Parts: sequence; C-alpha cells; structure tokens
Amino acid sequence: MLNGFKDFILRGNVISMAIGLAVGAAFTAVVTGFSNAFIVPLIGLFTRGTGDFSKATFTLDGVEFPYGLFISAAIAFLITAAVLYFLVVVPMAKVQNRFTAKEEEKEADIKAALRDCPFCYTEIPAIASRCAHCTSEVEPDSEARALAGLPTQPVRR
Repeated sequence: MLNGFKDFILRGNVISMAIGLAVGAAFTAVVTGFSNAFIVPLIGLFTRGTGDFSKATFTLDGVEFPYGLFISAAIAFLITAAVLYFLVVVPMAKVQNRFTAKEEEKEADIKAALRDCPFCYTEIPAIASRCAHCTSEVEPDSEARALAGLPTQPVRR
C-alpha cells in the first residue's frame, strides 16, 4: 500500500503539477503586487479617489462593504489571465499548430501517392500491399512506406 503511494507521488506528472501550482501561486502574488502597486492607484487617480482604491467602501445600515477589494482582485485576475493567455497559451498554440500542420502535410503526401495495380490497372495507394479491387497481392512502393514510417517490406502472414 505504501509502495503504491510512493509510486504515485514520484510519478512525473504529479511532480510537474506540484511545480506548476507553486509557480502559479508565486506568479499570482507578483501580479497581485503589481496590480496593488500600480493599477489600483492609477484607477484611484482616474476616479478622483484618494489613497488606495482597494480600501474603498460603502456603508449600508451600519454594515461596511469593501467593494474596492473586489475590484482589486478582479483587476489582478484580468491581468493574470491576459498575461497567461498572451505569453503561454498563444505561443503554445502556435507551436502545436506548426507540428500538427507538418503531420497533416505528411499524411496528405502519403495519401496522395497513388499507383496502378499491375493486375487490374485501378489506382491503389502506393503503400498498399494488396489491391482493394481485385485483392491481388502487390509489391508496395518502398519509398512511400518509408515516408509513412512503415517497414519497407510488409510482414507476410
């Protein structure tokens, strides 16, 4: 039972997730500090507020509502989301699209490579080892098989 727990804890994705959470918490603290040090005072200037905007409150029936804290937290969230989107999500999507486009292009090249069956003269894929029309065994094109990442000679059963 303890061995299973040890294996779970030492698994790579659990450690990566823990590191990601720690970095995320530190990043959130930095963004919150930036927001409280620069953004909130700027909002206070634009709204003619005095001092720290995050200390803005209103009172209703003797109960104090610190709405400035909520606005500060919302601003910190928006800054965090924007930074993560533009500095992490967008670049990662571009990298993923670059690799996906290469794979799709390779698959298109493989599918586009056709040849005639030597027995029935219908078009078959160059990587085929059997004709889909007459079911004759044919010698596959070794270049097309290599391009597809297959062994140059198919396994015969």
